[in-house]
Amino acid sequence: MELHPLRVFLTVATERSFSRAAEKLLRTQPAISLAIQRLEGEMGEKLIDRSAKDLLLTDAGQIVLDYARRFEHLQGDLENAMAELRDKSSGRLSIGANESSTLYLLDHIERYRAKFPKIKVQVRRSQSSKIPSQLVDGELELALLTYDPEDERLISQVIYTDHLSFIVSPLHKLAKRDHVTIKELGGETFVAHNVVSPYRGVVIREFQRHKVPLNMDVEMPTIESIRKMVERNEGVAFLPRMCVEQEIRHGLLKEIKVKQLVVERKIRLVYPARRALSHAAQAFLEVVGAGS
Repeated sequence: MELHPLRVFLTVATERSFSRAAEKLLRTQPAISLAIQRLEGEMGEKLIDRSAKDLLLTDAGQIVLDYARRFEHLQGDLENAMAELRDKSSGRLSIGANESSTLYLLDHIERYRAKFPKIKVQVRRSQSSKIPSQLVDGELELALLTYDPEDERLISQVIYTDHLSFIVSPLHKLAKRDHVTIKELGGETFVAHNVVSPYRGVVIREFQRHKVPLNMDVEMPTIESIRKMVERNEGVAFLPRMCVEQEIRHGLLKEIKVKQLVVERKIRLVYPARRALSHAAQAFLEVVGAGS
């Protein structure tokens, strides 16, 4: 059903006159009558009692009038909602990120929420390998990745550069050292993340290149669990610096440089190249750009 005939009917019923409705809608009276006839044809019911001297609605007309008013209110609500979207005072934003990258979002989300408090933000924990297809398929609007997806359908920009940090407990025998070599780590027990990542591959290859055993005797599902294991001196680990920055600052963990292993970790903001972004997503890009 088209909304125009309902609007015409609502105007006729409100003005209680075909002629006054025609003046208000800037239409001819025959055009108004034709619109009402078409609406009655769609409904299969007479809506106006034309035998009465004054304009009277039939029972069916009263029902249609009620719904016509609801449609008018809904249209007003829709127009208001669209206006709010345009001035970024409402809307929702979905961002995909893996566990470690989510931590980088905290400061940006804090600034974003301060500027646009009515926009709802959902950060979805996603596997890095699946994020490019989720962006292309429209499941996500924005995402953080620690590698270049090299996909012409996506735009990728580096917004932060982190590095892998070798961490130990303050009670560990190496804790007083500022630097170590890879060879000195051959006898250590590493607590590893059991999620495949490009950086895990880099560490494994470097140990192999230097012919040093990499003893990943413990694998954990989350970065938080790895941190706790290392804090308890149950092993050592390589973790993104931003994931252990607070623990290092408070003396719960100690970072030691490994001379032959300097691995930068670039955080990229990724989004579709050909699909129009929502107002909420565009606003987030502006916030990140201002803060990077």
